[in-house]
Amino acid sequence: MNSVLNRNLFFVKEHVGIFKAANNYDILDPETQEIIMLCREENLGFFTKMFRFSDYKRMTPFDIEISTPNGEKLLTVKRGVSFFRSLVEVYDSNGINIGTFRQRMLSLGGKFDLLDINGNVMCTLRGDWKGWEFTFVKDDIELASVSKKWAGLGKELFTTADNYILKIETFVKPNDTMRISIIAMVMCIDMVLKE
Repeated sequence: MNSVLNRNLFFVKEHVGIFKAANNYDILDPETQEIIMLCREENLGFFTKMFRFSDYKRMTPFDIEISTPNGEKLLTVKRGVSFFRSLVEVYDSNGINIGTFRQRMLSLGGKFDLLDINGNVMCTLRGDWKGWEFTFVKDDIELASVSKKWAGLGKELFTTADNYILKIETFVKPNDTMRISIIAMVMCIDMVLKE
């Protein structure tokens, strides 16, 4: 596992765009503002692009790749067409499935279970009713938190760009697949819950 995934603090910055179909983010070190990872959705099909500009945007499939700025692939996050609840798969740098996110039905603020490859719940992502704060929880212990960072009135009103701060607690072990899953899930918050 690349050492960049063992950090505890990440700033996720969505690319600004008024008419954009692809979801693209830069992941920065919050202290230095240095780009440490890139999240790109490169291979959009024609119909997916068309549906991204409709009321069905939240149902469209996605296939995003997270890599280092020099192009080293770190993980991939995929989802097929979603009608009622999302089922998102996470793959490591070698293309091996390491887990799944399963959206819970009828949850206030949004809730996902992070499952390992055997279908066991590793932790749960819970959103508040306003949709601005999220926590990753296991056995009532907070593993990580995600907060929306205000982008300014112009960006908030006229674009769909959102920015987030991810803080992973220090007791989450380095090189743990839970860490990869948490980072991958942050990319999905915007695409699944907020669009």
